[in-house]
Amino acid sequence: MKNGESYIKVRGARVHNLKNVDIDIPKNSIVVVTGLSGSGKSSLVFDTIYAEAERRFVESLSSYARQFLGLKEKPDVESIEGLSPAIAIDQKSVSKNPRSTVGTITEIYDYLRLLFARAGVPHCPQCGRQVKRQTVDEIVKLIVGMEQETHILLLAPVIRGKKGEHKSVLVEIERAGFLRVRFDGEVMRLEEAKDKTPDPKKKHTLEAVVDRLVIDSELDRVRLRDSVETALKVGKGFLVANNTSEDILFSEHLACAVCGISLYDLEPRSFSFNSPYGACPVCTGLGSTLEVDPKLVIPNPFT
Repeated sequence: MKNGESYIKVRGARVHNLKNVDIDIPKNSIVVVTGLSGSGKSSLVFDTIYAEAERRFVESLSSYARQFLGLKEKPDVESIEGLSPAIAIDQKSVSKNPRSTVGTITEIYDYLRLLFARAGVPHCPQCGRQVKRQTVDEIVKLIVGMEQETHILLLAPVIRGKKGEHKSVLVEIERAGFLRVRFDGEVMRLEEAKDKTPDPKKKHTLEAVVDRLVIDSELDRVRLRDSVETALKVGKGFLVANNTSEDILFSEHLACAVCGISLYDLEPRSFSFNSPYGACPVCTGLGSTLEVDPKLVIPNPFT
């Protein structure tokens, strides 16, 4: 005996060219409806089952919301049992773009990214431990513990990957008393940055240069602490220490105490494969890479 909760039970479907069709469709399974052209495949799937699922969803909304969506007509069917909220994707609108998926077409992906960003618990990508917030003393201790004779550039992130010319932001940085900035990875005086004409349609990164120092035995820790506090205040909890070879991110928000790795706050774009802040750096979010197989190019290599 079939469990009613495990099936969508359609009885007496008479939409278009359907003639009192009765069918039980199993849930949690991939079901393919095949047949000749005009046999009623779309009438059953889209105009009967999906139309009823959509109508029930709209009826569950408030009267205020229904006035914008309009009334949905009930399909010509005696009864449909076990029907859940459904999503329909028209085969004509499916894009050939590899970045377009079922999740992006139906916009469910937007809600999932928002859910992960708000309810997610970040973990260290290196050791897997849950990351926590860093204090100023912990950040100072990590900087002092760097290799001796290392030249450090303390930067306060102001703009990170946002479109625009950011002229007003440069004015605010100047009012705050800073003389240098790092604009898209290039350190320059503030006057030079103000004279630049960046493409407003491209994303830019802007950081204020807070201090420059050398890690050695004569390092003024009071000055370092003041600079760290200033950078965290201007960078809204974030600080970047550049040691001429790489950027090391420190954060008052999220940081692994074991590995010393700091992370930015979780954002919806952190979970988007269409954004450089969430995409895999190897495949750039496509899920596959195009590579040359040397064995196919040179089947008989010289030894």
